[in-house]
Amino acid sequence: MAIIKPFKGIRPPKELVEKVESRPYDVLNSEEAREEAGDNEMSLYHIIKPEIDFEEGTSEYDPRVYEKAAANFKKFQEKGWLVQDDKEQYYIYAQTMNGKTQYGLVVGAYVNDYMTGVIKKHELTRRDKEEDRMKHVRVNNANIEPVFFAYPDNAVLDQLIMKYAAQTPEYDFIAPIDGFRHQFWIIADDNDIATITAEFAKMPSLYIADGHHRSAAAALVGAEKAKQNPNHRGDEEYNYFMAVCFQASQLTILDYNRVVKDLNGMSSDEFLAALQVNFMVEDKGTEIYKPTKLHEFSLYLDGHWYCLNAKDGTYDNNDPIGVLDVDISSRLILDEILNIKDLRSSNRIDFVGGLRGLGELKRRVDNGEMRAALALYPVSMKQIMDIADSGKIMPPKATWFEPKLRSGLVIHDLG
Repeated sequence: MAIIKPFKGIRPPKELVEKVESRPYDVLNSEEAREEAGDNEMSLYHIIKPEIDFEEGTSEYDPRVYEKAAANFKKFQEKGWLVQDDKEQYYIYAQTMNGKTQYGLVVGAYVNDYMTGVIKKHELTRRDKEEDRMKHVRVNNANIEPVFFAYPDNAVLDQLIMKYAAQTPEYDFIAPIDGFRHQFWIIADDNDIATITAEFAKMPSLYIADGHHRSAAAALVGAEKAKQNPNHRGDEEYNYFMAVCFQASQLTILDYNRVVKDLNGMSSDEFLAALQVNFMVEDKGTEIYKPTKLHEFSLYLDGHWYCLNAKDGTYDNNDPIGVLDVDISSRLILDEILNIKDLRSSNRIDFVGGLRGLGELKRRVDNGEMRAALALYPVSMKQIMDIADSGKIMPPKATWFEPKLRSGLVIHDLG
């Protein structure tokens, strides 16, 4: 069962939140962070992308960069741009995109739950990326940015959240980059805190939606601290890491599409003929065509959009992985026809999150950067949970969650 706890969040004063808050560290590069931060010395990018405080071209993995993160985190607290709450409490973080709002509970998730599989993952992690985030957690002795969890729908928690959502939020702003609304409430009432803890204790599992590397890094540092402490008791703050937990049914997963640089030596006609072995192929003309159901794909090639429907027998409905469109397209198109074997390492393929739309696929092919594009129908949260429950791992680049969590609304100190 899932163990969580409230914590004393480190947060910006209400009047400074829009100065401090930022996008997550991993959705933009150093140049973009430098540009977004501009002359705003309160921007969280000085902590999560501190290479912007050095000369351009400085590696984000330079040892000086991690040291700068810690120095800036300390400075933010000394200047009162970040202030720690006096009381252990939970928080509610709501995001509104295209008129739909999802409500997350900000909690301390239990390190041991990650280690034992109560917190379930659906993606592989890379050790180099884990180590980068571990260094960041170690040097700051804090989870500066939250991870993104899903939990099974829960009527008691839903009712409690709605009670707070009817009240004036602590923070309420429209983020300048994504245009989405972000709201934040504090749950300080002891009875409500106890209710949240108890309801999570009934849940057999929590699910990592987004932030597998951050989850791994936070949990590994917590376990590391436990080993290093000769007086370890088990209730120390480092036994927990910060997560925002959303009801699974509220989450929006967008399509995660593919663009390829070449057709593996084939002409367009040869490629289309090869596709017809496993797909029904229909020319849809020059207007953008978006997949409308599972096992339907859109191909953009030579100025035309094609509808590809996977034929019966090309997937197994009883296999939680084999039934996924990301697996079907990887096996039958990218691997079998285009000879792209490893999506993580191949330089012949790139990935485009669904928020950019199919127009971005068209643009990258039309400008000659890419030869063709493939659009997929989005994965469902049920599919993700089924795969996590089965202990299997999803193919790479399968999910794109929106909206992304903003960073800097609350930070978890490891004590």
